[in-house]
Amino acid sequence: MSFYGIAGLFISSYLWCTILWSVGSGYDRFDRKEGIMCIFRRGFPGKNRRIILRFLMRDIQSIRIEVKRGYLSSSCPLYGNQRPGSHSLNLY
Repeated sequence: MSFYGIAGLFISSYLWCTILWSVGSGYDRFDRKEGIMCIFRRGFPGKNRRIILRFLMRDIQSIRIEVKRGYLSSSCPLYGNQRPGSHSLNLY
């Protein structure tokens, strides 16, 4: 029984840390004057805490936002299609 208690303690501390550190939060900025799309997200503390992706608007063909609702599911992935020869953009 103590194994399950210790495992529950580690899982709960992990979940509380993700809430307190705001892991996954961020914003999307579409600047038409400069022609830049910027995506900012926060990660776990460390070397790569801040994730910043910048793309030129002329390289993006379309953007699709898909909202999924259901049991224990509140994700909103952002899909972006770029021109051939570029890297694909899939954020979850």
